[in-house]
Amino acid sequence: MFDLLVRHPLGKCLLLGFCAAVLIFLMGPLLVIVPLSFNSEPYFTFPMAGVSVRWYQAFFESDNWRLALRNSVVVGSSVAFISVVLGTMAAIGLARLNPRLRRPLTAILLAPMILPLVISGLAIYFAYVRAGLTDSLFGLVLAHTMIASPFVVIAVTAALARFDETLMRAAASLGAGSFTAFLRVRLPLILPGILTGAIFAFVASFDDIVIALFVTSAEQRTLPRQMWSGVRENLDPTILAVATMLVALSALVTLSTAWLGARRQRQSFGPFA
Repeated sequence: MFDLLVRHPLGKCLLLGFCAAVLIFLMGPLLVIVPLSFNSEPYFTFPMAGVSVRWYQAFFESDNWRLALRNSVVVGSSVAFISVVLGTMAAIGLARLNPRLRRPLTAILLAPMILPLVISGLAIYFAYVRAGLTDSLFGLVLAHTMIASPFVVIAVTAALARFDETLMRAAASLGAGSFTAFLRVRLPLILPGILTGAIFAFVASFDDIVIALFVTSAEQRTLPRQMWSGVRENLDPTILAVATMLVALSALVTLSTAWLGARRQRQSFGPFA
């Protein structure tokens, strides 16, 4: 049915029109935010009185915004590193298990990604109150690692599914130890999957606001929490500049992920890709 629709000229036009409508629906708000971030007046209205970069300048000159940016980068980088280590080890361990045991353990590891963040945030808050980890960047890193590690597990598991285990046996037959074979053989081939997981782990931490609202205070506020405070307390146009930069970051992440996927595909097919 779908093939017949695509082959017919009218069906192809309808399909393209539907895709264009969905794209406009999804991207429409972004098309409003980006130009408004360059408005010279502190109003969220069209037409704009003039074009200016004053809100970007205000972002980099504000101590609160710079602190929030620094906290987000530090926390996101730490979460990405820890998640890569834990997620990669978990994925390699799961790949060696019996399928009957692998499935329930995989479901448990992926549960933080499936559960609503409000439930996770509430549970983490009560646990942190007893442990004394509230209002600390260390506690936020641990909480974000819990929700970011599943992304690494998924990405590395997908990379391991395409890995030929005979390469490890061949390396062992040539005298390579387990650690050397891992560094020289397995790691380079699954590296695109690890990098993809690291990117998603960083973004999951960088964009989170729910967990941050539960476990941090004003001193540890991240960029999303600072934006939330700005929207709730006063409509600061600097938020539009920050939102535009986050859109640019998301586009960069999307392009990077696509490049890593293409590279992984070339490695899978070798010279025939």
